[in-house]
Amino acid sequence: MDDARRTLLLRAALNNAEWCDAVCRAHGLAPQYDEHLWVSPERTPPMYPDAVTLEPSASAKSVLLRMDTDSPGCSVKDSFAGLDLAGDGFEVLIAAQWIHRPAGARLPEAGPSGPEWSEVSGAGELAAWEAAFDGDESDEADEHGRAGRLFPPSLLGKDVVFLAGRAGGRIVAGAVASTGGGVAGVSNLFARDESAAGTDAAWAGVLAAVSARWPDLDVVGYEHGEDLEAALRAGFTAIGPLQVWLRTSDRTHHLRARA
Repeated sequence: MDDARRTLLLRAALNNAEWCDAVCRAHGLAPQYDEHLWVSPERTPPMYPDAVTLEPSASAKSVLLRMDTDSPGCSVKDSFAGLDLAGDGFEVLIAAQWIHRPAGARLPEAGPSGPEWSEVSGAGELAAWEAAFDGDESDEADEHGRAGRLFPPSLLGKDVVFLAGRAGGRIVAGAVASTGGGVAGVSNLFARDESAAGTDAAWAGVLAAVSARWPDLDVVGYEHGEDLEAALRAGFTAIGPLQVWLRTSDRTHHLRARA
């Protein structure tokens, strides 16, 4: 692996860990960092890993000793696809690719009929964003956006931006963008129109918004399957594999959202 690619992978892993850290702290948890690993000794919110490896040298033993592996939902983001946790009661839930777009790269065409994009502000807008993300299936929130929400209003800030694409006054697409590790990370991208055209339009709008806010930062994330194909159409390059490991007995706890 050349030095430039290794640097990108390290930055992507750190960026993702910092986003997971922000979500966990918004829920009152206190995760820990060292040079090899981000880890939460307590169970993290649904769909968020209990550990993220930050270096290829992180060992399975160092990861497992610092997590709660007994309660349901235990998962590990193996950022460099280098761990073997099968003998410890885990299986690979997701095999994906880190993706990268350099700062200043040409933006994909949004098209004249695409959604209008803006940043979410305030608890009410954030609750509406999460309801759209969940397909309007999440619990109703109060005016502070608190009831049953994965994304509390305390997440809103200069380093985390929730982007909403609106059509006819409704949120029809969105994503989260966060800085950390010297890059801009994009996660939780969705489009209510789940066709290729709808996803492509969402990527176009999100990338334009990220470029306008952080023009000097490379953009990273991770995807798999059809979502990876859409990211590649939007100008990303796949730069390396990662895996998400889940305790074998906990597969039923996997939901749609991904950290």
